[in-house]
Amino acid sequence: MPRRVLTGRVTSDKMDKTITVLVSRRVMHPLYKKFIRRSKKYAAHDETNLCVEGDTVRIVECPPISKRKTWILLERNGELVGGVPAEIAAVAGAHHDAPVQV
Repeated sequence: MPRRVLTGRVTSDKMDKTITVLVSRRVMHPLYKKFIRRSKKYAAHDETNLCVEGDTVRIVECPPISKRKTWILLERNGELVGGVPAEIAAVAGAHHDAPVQV
């Protein structure tokens, strides 16, 4: 089964090696057929504490790191982040010119 990759905005970077990412999506209301916004917050692993509040990031599913953390930071503002395991970056479809550092 492929790993899910989500795009969102960093809302908190106060924790050590962890960021909170707000992912928004638009869904159609089943009765009124109007598009409404739904959002959810995810805790993601940021090994280098690189992200700051307001960054646009891509996160990818991974095996559980802690009770709430099952996502790893893949990209920050369109640039691939070092420290992501090569197999996760390859499965997530991160095809950039920058080499993946393991």
